[in-house]
Amino acid sequence: MTKQDFQTLTQNVVLLDGATGSNLMAAGMPKGVCTEEWVLAHKDVFQALQRGYVEAGSDIIYAPTFGGNRINLTMHHLQDQIKEINTRLVSYSREVADAASRKVYVAADITTSGKMMEPAGDMTYEAAFEMYREQIEILKNAGVDLIIAETMINIEETLAAVDAASTVCQLPIMCTMTVDADGSIFSGGNAIEAAVSLEAAGADAVGVNCSVGPDQLISVIRNIRENVSIPVIAKPNAGMPFIDDQGNAVYSMKAPDFAKHIKALIDAGAGIVGGCCGTTPEYIKEVATILER
Repeated sequence: MTKQDFQTLTQNVVLLDGATGSNLMAAGMPKGVCTEEWVLAHKDVFQALQRGYVEAGSDIIYAPTFGGNRINLTMHHLQDQIKEINTRLVSYSREVADAASRKVYVAADITTSGKMMEPAGDMTYEAAFEMYREQIEILKNAGVDLIIAETMINIEETLAAVDAASTVCQLPIMCTMTVDADGSIFSGGNAIEAAVSLEAAGADAVGVNCSVGPDQLISVIRNIRENVSIPVIAKPNAGMPFIDDQGNAVYSMKAPDFAKHIKALIDAGAGIVGGCCGTTPEYIKEVATILER
């Protein structure tokens, strides 16, 4: 996909997929394991989930490469397999997308290093840039259509991802920060500052994912929309979770309510929407229904 193709696609509302991690855990993935390694061993489970999203109406599905960077894989002693792991994981999503009866795009999913950036921590811009450059080059060669840097908690680290992408490919890159209901970012700054900086750096779409439910993001999305000229993304959780007796996060917002709140986010300026933690293909289908698809 070229950047021009992306601009054409986003002339209408684009529907993303929903959660991956929370659904894999519901399907039996234990806590604390390397998600990428577990998915490699449970291809059928993962592809069934993604087929569900495609059937529900998703235009873009996320490849399960979220933690496929060298820093995260090193924690699981898998750093020497970085190319094989990312390439195989992309192929899982590519197979689902290519088998669809309509055009479905595959986004390479990348995220934060998990380390604090200087001066709060010892992660430098240069180290982050190299981490992203390596993974994005592998993902590009594996055949993805675009890049998504999601669940980001630091503006500078996200800028490193955008800069790295521009050095190895011309694929569109979307960026979503994790924010509180007031738009503030964990490491400092806010969603508006991030969106403006990321657009200036070359991001093709910006917005928020995870953290809170869609009912708490209307002002954040509206404020982002008023300050950027590129598409705005909203991929929230299924409401705020509570922790049950087994220590599991339980999301209480039902699919019809989620879809109604997503419609409000679209009215506030979101042009690319989907779901994060707690959402399933049912949620995406409800959004597609509201979009009259």
